[in-house]
Amino acid sequence: MILKPYNPTTSGTRFRININYKKLLKTKLEKNLITKNTKKGGRNNTGRITVRHIGGGLKNRYRLIIFKRISFIGIITNFEYDPNRTSFLAKVFLKNLNIYKYILATEKMSLGDIIIYDSNLNEPQVGDSTLLKNISSGSLIHNIEIKPNKGGQLARSAGCFAYLLEKVDNKFARIKLKSKEQRLVSLNCFASIGIISNSDHFLTKIGKAGKNRWLGIRPTVRGVAMNPIDHPHGGGQGKTSGGRPSVTPKGILTKGVPTRKTPYSKFILISSRRVNLLKKKSTRTGKFSH
Repeated sequence: MILKPYNPTTSGTRFRININYKKLLKTKLEKNLITKNTKKGGRNNTGRITVRHIGGGLKNRYRLIIFKRISFIGIITNFEYDPNRTSFLAKVFLKNLNIYKYILATEKMSLGDIIIYDSNLNEPQVGDSTLLKNISSGSLIHNIEIKPNKGGQLARSAGCFAYLLEKVDNKFARIKLKSKEQRLVSLNCFASIGIISNSDHFLTKIGKAGKNRWLGIRPTVRGVAMNPIDHPHGGGQGKTSGGRPSVTPKGILTKGVPTRKTPYSKFILISSRRVNLLKKKSTRTGKFSH
């Protein structure tokens, strides 16, 4: 895709850079491929905010995408924009089911290509999906399952991919994510070949704060700029640094040892946090290896 700069007619467009969507065909949405996208504003069922800085945004409809394993042979008929994600969608006509479905579009994918989703595919091409045990080491993959038959969860945003480094004991595949994290995934998990589309997304610039409000992102206010009743870092005379380690509005530590606990943490060989610590150490010694 080609980046689209804007003429500096206003302050909001002076530095704005967007993706040129002219190559994406505008067609009428299939009713069976969309559903209502309800917005909760970051609130749970009791009405309390559990995820901050979420609210508002433009109305849109959610596109139903194939993330779980399904066997089919399809032909790419269209590439479409998805307001709910950074990557593009590929509209595929499934021959065996005689219906249309959405999949994540990849780089080097073009109209008329034949896409195959099959667990017994031996030589997958770009866009195809099969089990990790059928994919050769060194391949670039995306939309990777963590647990068999759960659906793709890793490497799904624009320009993302993972390396299939090796296969261990005929049970696991060792993959390396873009964050440099390395983890073990069962060979019976599905993954797709290639790099996710719209790899130039990181070059875009919103240009103005209002663009974030269109996306449903509310402003973020520093804790040291608040009153003591609103944040543990608030209050004080003049500008202060908070006077304590960085915490959330509820007083939970936000820096240091990760607090996340997942059932898959034992399969993480090298965490992204460890890589960041090695990078910080390398700035002092001048050496870094991963």
